[in-house]
Amino acid sequence: MNPIYEDLIAFHGHSCPGLAIGYRMSQAALAVLSDSRAADEEIVAIVENDACGVDALQCLSGCTFGKGNLIFRDYGKQVYTLYSRNSGRGVRVVFSPRNVSENARKDRDRFIEWLLSAPEEDVVSLKEVRIDEPEPARIVESVQCAFCGESVMETRTRDIGDKTSCIPCAEKAASQAV
Repeated sequence: MNPIYEDLIAFHGHSCPGLAIGYRMSQAALAVLSDSRAADEEIVAIVENDACGVDALQCLSGCTFGKGNLIFRDYGKQVYTLYSRNSGRGVRVVFSPRNVSENARKDRDRFIEWLLSAPEEDVVSLKEVRIDEPEPARIVESVQCAFCGESVMETRTRDIGDKTSCIPCAEKAASQAV
């Protein structure tokens, strides 16, 4: 098996169709952008699902929530948009399986094998796109929630009367007020 895919399995925990899909989608997008793995925030990824393939994207692209260059939009679609800050280019990659046999679709291992070996045009569709460059990650101060005492990013607080609250405590207070 492919050594890079083996590394993804080690990170993700198992091989599955979702991981193979993310692997192919990420490889295709990075090839269009002619970029390698982001050391910092050179590449930004916008993902439209929170499925297994996003683990492949993180490993291959270097885009992570921690660095602020992985953006999640909960649309439930097998779609990634990658943007290169170096070139200003963007690419939208969509999982679009074509020419996969019914037998392969019904057999997990055969489907993974097909995903890893099929021609790129049978697995994904690619389209260069223009997007507004996402803001670089910001570092903001943390403050203490007056209700639970936990630290919370200042930009994620809510005011309840004259007290600063985290979102869960604000939601709890609002539900109790009804």
